Amino acid sequence: MLQLLRLLQDGQFHSGEALGAELGVSRAAVWKQLQSLEAERGLRFHKVRGRGYRLEMPLVLLDEASLAAGCQHWPISVVEVVDSTNAEVLRRLQAGQSAPMVVTAEQQTAGRGRRGRQWVSPFGQNLYYSLAIRIEGGLRQLEGLSLVVGLALAKALQQVGVQQTALKWPNDVLVEGAKIAGILVEIAGDPADACDVVIGIGVNVNMPAEAEGIDQAWTSVSAQLGCLVDRNALALKLGDNLAHYLERYLQQGFSSLLDEWQDNHAWQGRSVRLSAGDRHVDGRVLGVNASGALRLEVDGVEQQFSGGELSLRLRDDS
Repeated sequence: MLQLLRLLQDGQFHSGEALGAELGVSRAAVWKQLQSLEAERGLRFHKVRGRGYRLEMPLVLLDEASLAAGCQHWPISVVEVVDSTNAEVLRRLQAGQSAPMVVTAEQQTAGRGRRGRQWVSPFGQNLYYSLAIRIEGGLRQLEGLSLVVGLALAKALQQVGVQQTALKWPNDVLVEGAKIAGILVEIAGDPADACDVVIGIGVNVNMPAEAEGIDQAWTSVSAQLGCLVDRNALALKLGDNLAHYLERYLQQGFSSLLDEWQDNHAWQGRSVRLSAGDRHVDGRVLGVNASGALRLEVDGVEQQFSGGELSLRLRDDS
């Protein structure tokens, strides 16, 4: 079915006879595969007598060969459908595969965000990207990591033409207040010593405006640029920027990138509500400290907060 989809990804009409000849199957087999793609992948096709079949919306499928050739930093593989790319990387680590490595996917059936939230992951439209790296020295070496990944992600988006990107603490990239990308960091191994870190990144690339299941303001790369976006090009830009920022971070720490992160901070000076379960703290954002913790002015006194289960919202949205 993926071979058939590659022939149809341009969104143009292709005759059943030509498709069958290319694949070495009958026209009836082509039609059956199209029905399976609609049922299993959520794609829609138009059928017109005398013209053939076309995708309702064109796609840019991931190309493992070109990604592997273009990425000089770590091995990269593409899977068609997976529960989540982070989960797949964790399974590969448990099976003995060594970091570094990258797994990307055309679709996630159980994509995850922070705090157990669903990450909407339709087939062939967005970038689902997980990188595993090896860290020596325990979790203390990971202070500010998600913020550094946010910098790399924002830079990659800028390089493909998305302007006005901004970073929301601790792991979102926004454009004019709407979410365009998010980060999920998970740990495998001994948190007190050597461990593997899985950096999961989700980017809304070509997702249509009518996408369902998203409970916050969002945008996409294609909405910002007004055209279909090559996900392969974005994945390669992301890899280059991750390699650059992570090398600096691992050698010099987050403090070396603090000023750059502050320059890209979305909610500097804004009134916010920080939540942890049923507990809430209201304050004004002062920025982050040298370890990546959030600095809030609460009742005239500065307080600092860090932790993976914290949620930050503007007071107007609370």
